Amino acid sequence: MAGPLSPFVYWAQTEDQISLRVALINTKNPDIALHPTKLTFSAQGHGAKGVHDYAFSLDFNQNLDPEESSFKTSDREVLFTLKKVKKMWWSRLTATPQKPAWLKIDFERWKSEDGDEEEEARDIINDYPDLYKNLHKEELGYIKDYKKVYLLIYNLFQFVGFTFVFTVLSIQYFRDGPNAMLHAYDSVGSAMKFVQLLQILEIMHVVFGYTKGGLLAPLIQTLGRAFILFCMIDAEPRMHSKPVVFYLFMIWSSIELIRYPYYISQLYKIDVYPLTWLRYSIWIPLYPLGILCEGVVILRNIPYFEETMQYSVSLPNPWNFAFHLPTFLKIYLAFVCFPVMYFLMMHMYRARCKKLGIKSWKKFK
Repeated sequence: MAGPLSPFVYWAQTEDQISLRVALINTKNPDIALHPTKLTFSAQGHGAKGVHDYAFSLDFNQNLDPEESSFKTSDREVLFTLKKVKKMWWSRLTATPQKPAWLKIDFERWKSEDGDEEEEARDIINDYPDLYKNLHKEELGYIKDYKKVYLLIYNLFQFVGFTFVFTVLSIQYFRDGPNAMLHAYDSVGSAMKFVQLLQILEIMHVVFGYTKGGLLAPLIQTLGRAFILFCMIDAEPRMHSKPVVFYLFMIWSSIELIRYPYYISQLYKIDVYPLTWLRYSIWIPLYPLGILCEGVVILRNIPYFEETMQYSVSLPNPWNFAFHLPTFLKIYLAFVCFPVMYFLMMHMYRARCKKLGIKSWKKFK
């Protein structure tokens, strides 16, 4: 017969006490023994593995005062308040460096007050940055470092890709003049498709928690660009030589030449105000121009897709389903394009007000 399971135990500390939070719901028959250097616990309750008998034992790094320590049970958890014999910050909770897998750091409780109600609350992150960093790394390992390295490589790679597109188009335009617009897609189409495919990863970054923020805005922007690039431009050879493709590629690249360096600076918490201002201001002229160019691409494609019937499905067919792409494009231009533009502009407007402050916006009015 299997023995008792170990519940999840979350710990935090102040200078003079340790708090332990045992994640057990509806705890019954708790058996607790506290010694200066050891705590044993057993009880029945609802934990991570359901309703079972749970138990654990902890050998502490320093001495505690059992007489001044206490615990209380509730419907959601068992909470221990353990008094330290000496006022000091512990480098770890357990006597040995190897902590059990069920022991976690309670970061939400990792703040303390100095005992004087009139004094400002203290934060260990600011007071003891090295101690917090070591504890955080002990708890989470090097996962965050891996994420940071990955995001650095991704953002740097995308910056180089869009720099290539922007530089090639600029050089060709200064060399050949307006005639360079006719060959924009032939020159950088492959590179643009590659970096645009990689941008789909930015949706996954939000899903997996690599980056913060909402999912809807990057989803609309990334999939919208992919639709324009792959379905409207790449799929129709007659669009390759249109000047609007040159303008669209230049607008997209100009936005990304600011966005990716800004993301890199934020990874390392480096605030460069001109870069931040550009990140949250350059969209004001470029987003409407980009959406206008995308609308022109769609409008120019409608007669082409009327002729080729590409991506359209006609009846009869085994699925008993019909889809007419030119009609869809007309509906999109009439009823969807402007709401999407409004949503993206308002999203960036709110982000700008939050990052730069509303006064930064008002002074331009």
